[in-house]
Amino acid sequence: MIRKTNRRGIEYHEAEKQHLKLEDLRNTRVINRYLYKVNIPAYPQPEFHVCRLKHDTDGWGLHGIKRDEGFKNPDQDGLLWWSLDVGPEEITSAERRLLETTYPDQTEEQAQRQQSFLGTFATSPAFKRTSRLGSYRFTFDLEEVLKAYSEQCCSDQPPVMRMYTTRLYKQEVMYAVLVHSPANQDEFSEYPLLPDDPKAVCAYKDDCFIWRSEAMCETHRC
Repeated sequence: MIRKTNRRGIEYHEAEKQHLKLEDLRNTRVINRYLYKVNIPAYPQPEFHVCRLKHDTDGWGLHGIKRDEGFKNPDQDGLLWWSLDVGPEEITSAERRLLETTYPDQTEEQAQRQQSFLGTFATSPAFKRTSRLGSYRFTFDLEEVLKAYSEQCCSDQPPVMRMYTTRLYKQEVMYAVLVHSPANQDEFSEYPLLPDDPKAVCAYKDDCFIWRSEAMCETHRC
């Protein structure tokens, strides 16, 4: 993994062209106390199906979006960054899938008595309503964003999705998916296609991104 610093001055380690799970990250031997904590109690590892995207920005970015009448990245790489909008609805549905998988013989009565628990673990920045990137947020349906991108950048063809990078921060793991036009296949062919694998960290199916979370919170208090 390569050590880098983002434009906000935050240091991180990056593994391009792959989505590394926690065990893979530990095998890289990167110095990071977050990865090597011991005696961590068992915790849930749910599967989130997310159909909304969010773009957080500050006042300067908001002015630029208004001026350009759309979203554009002024930086050299030209990439426009979106995040998954994981809300209470996604947490509830992920909890239901987790229980159905863990207890397939659970009765309807038992399911109704089950107290909600997954929200207690959903404390990482990915689940917070606030943002560290600014006070302004744009939220759109994923299907709407991909449709607009297809019409404007892909000549109405479906966009291509690839594994872009894994970024390890001090207490956060970020997975990025690269979405591009089929016309740019040669430019991005070095990045593997997003796999349709039930064990993959990130996938795309039925107009939703699937995120199989492994580390959802900083500490375990439940």
